[in-house]
Amino acid sequence: MASADVFQALHELENSSAPQQDRPAGYKKLLEQILSSATTSPDSSASLGAFIDSILGDNLGIVAARPLLSTAVDAIRAIPSLDTKIEAGTTALRSLEPRIVSFEEQDAQLREMLADAYQSQEEYIEAAKVLQGIQLESSQRRVADDHKVDIWMRICRLYLEEDDTTSAESYLNRAKNLRHQISKPEVTLAFQLSEARILDARRRFLDASQAYHSFSFSSVLDEEERTRALSSAIVCAVLAPAGPQRARALAKLYKDERAPQVAEFGMLEKMFLDRLLTPEEVSRFSENLQPHQLAKTADGSTVLAKAVIEHNLLSVSRLYDNIGIDELAALLGLDAEKAEGYAARMLEQGRIAGSIDQIDRLIVFDGLEPSAEGGTSGQRKVVAGKGLRKWDSRVQGVAEELERVASMIQLQYPLALPAQEENAQCTRRDLNGAYFQHSMEPRNRGENLVPELLKSIVTLMLRLPEPAYQDINEITVLESEVRSINKFIREG
Repeated sequence: MASADVFQALHELENSSAPQQDRPAGYKKLLEQILSSATTSPDSSASLGAFIDSILGDNLGIVAARPLLSTAVDAIRAIPSLDTKIEAGTTALRSLEPRIVSFEEQDAQLREMLADAYQSQEEYIEAAKVLQGIQLESSQRRVADDHKVDIWMRICRLYLEEDDTTSAESYLNRAKNLRHQISKPEVTLAFQLSEARILDARRRFLDASQAYHSFSFSSVLDEEERTRALSSAIVCAVLAPAGPQRARALAKLYKDERAPQVAEFGMLEKMFLDRLLTPEEVSRFSENLQPHQLAKTADGSTVLAKAVIEHNLLSVSRLYDNIGIDELAALLGLDAEKAEGYAARMLEQGRIAGSIDQIDRLIVFDGLEPSAEGGTSGQRKVVAGKGLRKWDSRVQGVAEELERVASMIQLQYPLALPAQEENAQCTRRDLNGAYFQHSMEPRNRGENLVPELLKSIVTLMLRLPEPAYQDINEITVLESEVRSINKFIREG
């Protein structure tokens, strides 16, 4: 209840016969008296509430009431006690509610002041709810885009403090529409950090890692903040599902010259180099994780445990050409059924290449590098791995050797083109099936060796395999024959 003196003074002002334009002076004097006793009177909050109720009545016009109300809001802001400030502010908001259309500016000031008080008491949800009541889209006043984004980003951060990512994301999306009109660097940084935290909380770890890493390069932040952002980027990359996309993220972080400075570098290095992780290393790494990063998934395992199992399985595919299901289960620390399930899922998603022989209980790895491009029916395309690259290299070697042999023949037995094409012709088909002809005639017709060598070269070139034709015996024979011709020419 308001004090008897304040109540009596308000009653006299409301029933005064003085002209309406003279009444604001009386209200200002009364407000000064209320503020002077605010630190000692337990009824200061109620007195301020009664004062605001009175100036919002019919005794004063809107034009006279607005500056008085702004002064009252400043008075409430100056109250040192947070509890008293919240009580007075809440009372004032209730009084303003029926006439908020006429006092939107003062309502916004009061709500921002209340949000500060709630935030100081770490009541983040209450602070966010108070800010949500601010009228940002109104015909009564114009609100700058920068201020709108400030309010939305503040609400977003308040919800993130309570891990309410759903509500936070809704306000982040509102700010995203005006992101390119933001002029304040601190608001841009808040947007980037909030986006990274939301991606992290929603377990979109690859996107979160990229967002944290970009944030860590900001020159506005101090060194400690940049290091913390880099550490968060590494943690999210480690927790991401194993595969080509994560491999690229790990490579990018591993090459960052600042990475050795963070505590998570050991885990990053082992994952980047495809080394198997031990339970002890995983346990040490998990000590610094956030609660949502240790949450359990649908199969009962934690996010970290699932990421480590998939990483170890990917490492095994790089170490072995094939492995028994029971042996794989022992390496992963799982039972055979779960180990086979993890392998089947990664094979199906194209994150590793190979096949499962359930009869012989064997997993065969193809040695191919999975591609990040998805194929039809959820299958991933694969690009040529080390097996096909080795085959291509051998075919290229044969072709290069043939070229060297032809060059050596040209040097030792020069050929001259005749004036008439019909003197001599040699016709052969190239690898694409087209025909071409060229004329040649030995300058020295006594050299019978030249046509024989050329015939051997043409025969070998015709036998070069198509890209899809992988007969290992054929290419081996070709290599042997070319080496023999080369040696014969070199010796004489």
